[in-house]
This record gives sequence, C-alpha cells and structure tokens, in this order.
Amino acid sequence: MENDAATLYCPNENCRAANPLTHKFCQRCSTPLPKNYLWAVVDGPSVGSPGEILADRYLVIDKFVLLDTKPGFISLTPELENLQPLRAYLRLIPYRLHVPQVYGVLFIADGSSHEREILLLEKPPLLIDDTSQKVHLGSELTTAWRDATSMRQLNWLWQIAHLWQPLASEGVASSLLDSSVLRVEGSLVRLLDLRFDSETSPELPQLGEFWQQLVSSAKPAIVEFVNRVSLALIQGEINSTDQLIGVLDGGLAGLGRSQTPTIKIITKTDTGPSRQRNEDACSPPSGTMVSKPPQPTALAIVCDGIGGHEGGNVASNLAIETIQQQVQQLTKVPYDHIDPSLLLNDLEKAVAIANDKISQRNDGENRQGRQRMGTTLVMALPVAHEMYITHVGDSRAYWITRQGCYQVTLDDDVASREVRLGYAIYRDAVQQSSAGSLVQALGMGSSTSLHPTSTRFMLDEDAVFLLTSDGLSDFDRVEEYWETEILPILAGEANIASVADRLIEIANTKNGHDNVTIALVHYQVQYWEPEITIKAFIPESYSAKTVDLASKATDVPLLSSPNQKTQVIPDTEPAKTRSLPLQWIVPLIFVVLAGCVGLFVRQLREPSGSWPIFANPLQTQNPSIEATPEPRSLDNLSPGWVIKTNNQIPLKNNQSLPPGSFLEAIDTNPNPKPTSGNFAVSMRVCANKSTQTPANTNKPTVTTSVPPNLKPLPETVLLDLSQLKRFGVSVLQSNVQNPCTTVTPATPSSDTSPT
Repeated sequence: MENDAATLYCPNENCRAANPLTHKFCQRCSTPLPKNYLWAVVDGPSVGSPGEILADRYLVIDKFVLLDTKPGFISLTPELENLQPLRAYLRLIPYRLHVPQVYGVLFIADGSSHEREILLLEKPPLLIDDTSQKVHLGSELTTAWRDATSMRQLNWLWQIAHLWQPLASEGVASSLLDSSVLRVEGSLVRLLDLRFDSETSPELPQLGEFWQQLVSSAKPAIVEFVNRVSLALIQGEINSTDQLIGVLDGGLAGLGRSQTPTIKIITKTDTGPSRQRNEDACSPPSGTMVSKPPQPTALAIVCDGIGGHEGGNVASNLAIETIQQQVQQLTKVPYDHIDPSLLLNDLEKAVAIANDKISQRNDGENRQGRQRMGTTLVMALPVAHEMYITHVGDSRAYWITRQGCYQVTLDDDVASREVRLGYAIYRDAVQQSSAGSLVQALGMGSSTSLHPTSTRFMLDEDAVFLLTSDGLSDFDRVEEYWETEILPILAGEANIASVADRLIEIANTKNGHDNVTIALVHYQVQYWEPEITIKAFIPESYSAKTVDLASKATDVPLLSSPNQKTQVIPDTEPAKTRSLPLQWIVPLIFVVLAGCVGLFVRQLREPSGSWPIFANPLQTQNPSIEATPEPRSLDNLSPGWVIKTNNQIPLKNNQSLPPGSFLEAIDTNPNPKPTSGNFAVSMRVCANKSTQTPANTNKPTVTTSVPPNLKPLPETVLLDLSQLKRFGVSVLQSNVQNPCTTVTPATPSSDTSPT
C-alpha cells in the first residue's frame, strides 16, 4: 500500500507544491501530476518495505515497484562507463514498446562502506487501478496464453520473433525465454527487465523448445501450426528470424480472414495562436472524414514544414502530394499478394521520392543552408489486420488501446540519437541545449543519406492511432490527456471528429507555441475463431530479403534561425551495412556468365529443333558420365524451362498474369542488381488459362482471368525468384506437353520492366 503521508510534488519548477497521491492535477497551479511507477532491478528479495521512502523521493509500493514522488527533478545517474549493463537498455530504445527504458540509478547504503546500485526502469508492464491505488504486474505470457484468441497467440509469437535478433545482438536474448520477465499487456509483449545471456547465447532451437510448451494450450485453429513451427525451430528447419517471421506472417494472414476491420480517419490542422502562417499539412484534407469501407484505401499523413516563410508549407504540401501518388499505386495490389517486407521497402521508397522532389526544388531555387525548406513526416497505412507506420523527423505516432498509450515512433533528434548510441539516458539527454534538433528531415539532402523508419503492427483489438506534429506532442500533452480525451473513443463515448477538435484546443491553450496538425485513425475489429485449421508453410529454401540500412554521413547544414523551432543537424551514427558480401557477388557473376556462354555455344552446335526444351541446358554432355538429374524446382530454374502460374501475379502498369499462364525462362539473373535482393528471371509469356493461345497475338484475348480494363500482356516479363515463390508457380516436367513450343520466341519489347 502507498504511504498515506506521502505527497506528490508538482513538476512545475515555479510551483513544486505538495499534493496528495490521489490528485491528478496540482491543487495550486493545476499542472498535471505524472505518476511514474518504476521497476527496480536489484539482487535480493525486495527493494524495501511498502510505504518506505528511499533517497527522499522514491516511495516503495511493492517488492520491486517504486513511485517517484518528485517527477520534476532530475534523477541521479552515474557515468555510463561504470554501468555497462545500462548500454543494452539504451541501444534497444527503438524497441521501447517492448523493452523498458532506464529512468535512473538509485544508490542505497547496504550497512557497510559499499552502496547498492539499483537500476530504475520506467514504464514497466504494470496494471494500475487509480480508484484503489493498487498496482499489479502484467500477466506472464505463459499464464495469459490459454485465454487468448488464436489471433493474439500468434501475434505474441510474431512479436517475439521480431525481438529475437535485436536482443541477441545485445546479449539479452535469454529475456525471451524467461517466463517471469516475459509479460503481456493486452496484445503487446512487454519485458519486465533484461536477462543477460551466459557465455553460450541461446539459439533458435531453444526458442522452439520454449514455444513447444505452449502447444498443448494453443487454440484449436493453430495448435497444429504452433507445433509444426516449434519443431521446425528445434530441428533447424527454420534457421533465421526472417524465415520465422515469414512463416508466422502466413499463419496470421490465414487467421486474418476471420477478422473484419472498419476504419475511420479524421484530420485537423490549425495555425495556432502564435504563428502567422500554417506550415503543416495533412491528408486527408483538414476536417475530412474517410471511412474504409466504402473507400478502398485509408491513408493518414501528417507533415510539419521546416523553413519558415522560406517555404516550409511548400515542402509539407509537396510531400503530401507525392506520398499520396506513390501509395495509391501500392494499394492496388490485392492484400493476399502483398509481401509485408516489400511493402515496407516500397513505403520507404515513396518517402525517398518525396525527399528528392523537395531537395530538387531547393536546388532549383538555389536554397542553401538555413534557407532550404523541408518537412517532417509521419503516416499510417492500415492494411487488413496490420498497421504500417512510416516516419521521418519528430512528428509522432501514438497507439492507444484500452490498456495504455504507447509512442511507437522514435524522434529523429539529437536526444534519441545519444541514447541509441549508448551515450546517455534519455531523461539526461533531453536536458541538452540541442536535444530537440533534428538529425534528418525531408528535403535536406539526397535520399542516400535519408533513413526513414517503417514498422508494422498486428492488430487484434480496437485501437486508435494518433499522428501529430510537435504542436501537440511537446511537453507530454498526449501522455497527459490520452486517457480523458482519446480513450472514450474506444468505449463508444466520443466520436473522433469531436476528439480531434478537443486535441487542437489543448494544443493551442496548453502549448500554443506552434502550428498543430493531427490525424486520428480509429480501427475497429470484429473477430471470430475460425473453424478451419491453419497450416504452417515452411519453404524448403529461404533467401532473406535485406534492406541496405547503411547510415551514410549527411551534409545537411545546421538550421537555427531565430524564428524557427526546429534544427536539422548531421547524423553521425556509425554505419550499419546489410548487403550481399562482395566475395559472393563476383563468383556469382562469373558462374552466370559462364552458363550463358555455354548455352549459346550449345545452341550453335545443335541442329535446328533438336535441342530438348525441357532438358537442363547446363547439364553435362559427356556420354561417359551418367549425370543424376537435379529435381526440377524454382531454385535451379534454367533457360528453356516452362512454369505455370497457380495464382494471379501482379505486374506494373496495372497488368497482371492470370492463374494458369505458361511462361518460358529466357535468361536467369539478366540484371546485375536484382530488384529485391534475389535473382531475377526473364520470361516469355506463352499462353494463358482461358485461351491457351500466345499472348500479344490476334487470337482471342483473355477475358475470364484478367479484368477487361487491363492492357494486353507484354511479350516478356522480368520476375524475381522470390515473387514466383510467393505467388505460387509449378515447374513443368519434361514429360508434359510444352505449351510454349507453338510460339516463336518473341523479341523483347520495351515493356519488359520488373514488376
């Protein structure tokens, strides 16, 4: 229980009045009173007795739970060199949705000449009852598992899969195998603290063994799925987290068919009481309500322009216009054909295109240094049971559920960079004079030095996403008012239009120093347990799709004009490169070239028409050697082989290959830089399911498999191996009649671009 005599001191430095713990606002100045509950990491049975006050500020609530009664004061922190374990927490700040962050360090004398160092973590998974002032720990995942829906059970496993690699890189993957620290808060997996690995770090088979314990209490729809995945981890059939995430994506997609979402979006923007013009922009236009359905796409964007009268409003509106055009093309693909990792890449490419347009505008107008215009950006794209969030700068996205309010973006500013690099605790970093200066924004330079952040979240319950410029988020206004202003939307006690108006009012009256722009995305879901059994598809071979995350030094100048609230400075974070090693690329090129030369020579030597189309053209011709033919599959696809599509494959220019189409491989890896980190195949379109006649001829056109508004199919197409695997194709065997033999090889046309 809390100490009845304890008081909560006002964080307002001009007030500092003492207030009863039950008050939410200061009784003297009406400043909101934050209640920072902390988790104490300490060796021993407890940190103190309930009701005891430590270091004249921390009230002991439970064995390891403290309340900071002086939240407006800076916590005492030592030199980080003396506390190496802190660095893992700091470097994992991009995952603070799941990993608690360091609040400070408490030093307590242990009765001898030594002091105990107690690590204090903020925002642990706690359930707080304001009425009774009771605090409870979030449930252990293994305990909550039995009562969760099949969608939530797989969602939890999906989050753990995403956390495995970053935690392993910091030597704390053991945290995901310890049921005492692995907690859940609604649909979110959250850790109490980090458990450091022993000399032998855990591997994926150990994760499979942990998951195997969950099989018996999994929901009927996924019990076979969870068992298959856990066994595949144990046996090494799944040997990478990318592969694991892909398998779980497939299971969630199957369950997603039992979930029907309804989405509403409202935006609002206001100049504010202290500015003469509005440099912010939003989409949909301010005051517009968008509902999906009936609208096919729901996209929310908030931009905060940089550059004052020099063009911040131009930059923000140009970014909105460009992003809208790019995303409209992306969302034309049916959901069942969307690869999540490729969609994330495409969203970042859309941001890069917007950046280049603004940067080119700056260059064309000869804008230099502080005169360059730019903008921050945050956008939300709901797709089926997922939410895709992309952002650059310090405009934020918040995820509000019935359990809490979570900031899901990390500001691209100096303070966050210092923490991410392990140099400072966040509460200390924000005290620096340049803490809020941006390290990147759109329009400041080339896209090669821009690193937008794209993430996706599985949604299995009603939620509200708030996108906002810093006109509202500054001074923690969202954290102060989400419970009274936004949470009623989920309870059906308020509509998002009135809430949007109220948030603008709060921004103008409580802050009032800047323009303010917000977007509210209300996601409602109807879910029912499926009667079918979800199967786990584990590909025989897996080629991970990687993104070049190398951080290149920027040449963006420091922006600090007096009438400008935001500065942009270079990001000096060490480079992180994830690309195919050069020592693999060179031999691969030689192998492909040698194969092509050998094929060409053989075609010249063979009599016309004598070359068997279905034979592997790279197979040895020495009659004294009996070669064992390699089983036909996409992994050894060779020129001359014919495949048949099992599903519709989307192409660019609003075209698609219908199910049942036949294509003949012309050349493999014709492009030295494949479009998706995977080798590409140039293919000739021979026939399709409905007509069995060559494409692009005067024969009957396809009408049953392809919508009539599509253009005629191209003669040749360039497809990635990963794309063929994703949409499903069959490699024809040599004893099957070849539908491509009746077609004269087409000369590649100008429309042979990648999909």
